Amino acid sequence: MLTPFHLAYHVTDLDEARAFYGALLGCAEGRSTDTWVDFDFFGHQLSLHLGQPFANDLTGKVGDHMVPMPHLGLVLGYDDWRGLADRLEDAGTDWVLAPSVRFEGEPGEQWTMFFRDPSGNPIEIKGFRDLSGVFAG
Repeated sequence: MLTPFHLAYHVTDLDEARAFYGALLGCAEGRSTDTWVDFDFFGHQLSLHLGQPFANDLTGKVGDHMVPMPHLGLVLGYDDWRGLADRLEDAGTDWVLAPSVRFEGEPGEQWTMFFRDPSGNPIEIKGFRDLSGVFAG
């Protein structure tokens, strides 16, 4: 059984973070103060603190695409991934990498999407029809 991770990083506006992580991504809000807020990020504890977001750049090469490094990532089952991708598309998300399939027909076949939160923090969400393929070689 996997255990939840805890990740804390900076955002520039807690109200924007609440709208994005809470309303759009559907993450339940936990504890908060006037300088930080916790979210249940798909079973993991995400703590967003007011401050300068970490630097990132399109330096990660995945297939033919350059993706932001570093980035936060999440793996979902395909149906949950598709539902989230549809919500983000309906919201007019400015994609770093629009929802697409990678390694089709190969071990580790996956769907992916890259986008940024309102503070510019990059997020990748992967979807697998078979979660045993996450570590396929």
